[in-house]
Amino acid sequence: MCELTFRYATESDVPKILYFIKELASYEHMLDEVVATEELLQEWIFKHKKAEVIFAIENEEEIGFALFFHNFSTFLGRSGVYLEDLYVKPECRGKGYGKAVLKELARIAVERGCGRLEWWCLDWNKPSIDFYLSLGAEPMKDWTVYRATGETLDKLASE
Repeated sequence: MCELTFRYATESDVPKILYFIKELASYEHMLDEVVATEELLQEWIFKHKKAEVIFAIENEEEIGFALFFHNFSTFLGRSGVYLEDLYVKPECRGKGYGKAVLKELARIAVERGCGRLEWWCLDWNKPSIDFYLSLGAEPMKDWTVYRATGETLDKLASE
């Protein structure tokens, strides 16, 4: 494995962030659901500071990214790190880079005093599930994710 380094994204990286988001969405067969634009990413990641991005770098080239933000656990009484997206280019997989990205996020979480690092995984993504289990990550049993978006969200907000 070549030496992998990391760096935080800057505003000039917005096109690169969107590229990685679309690559991940394509892999997940969800590209048609991406409505993010460079303008939205600039606004929400950099202006409002609602998320952070780190890039995984091999030979001075960004080969992967992780987009994450802080959540809060009332039971722990402190923040956690929620990993929204992790993606490594297909030609760079199998080199331990996914694990390295998760280790970097764990380091960030510990450094910031967070109580947990968590993420979701699609049920059909067996390679990722097996990988996460090999790291000792535990699937959350007895929990179901719920989501309100679009018209449902608007209706709920206006009632």
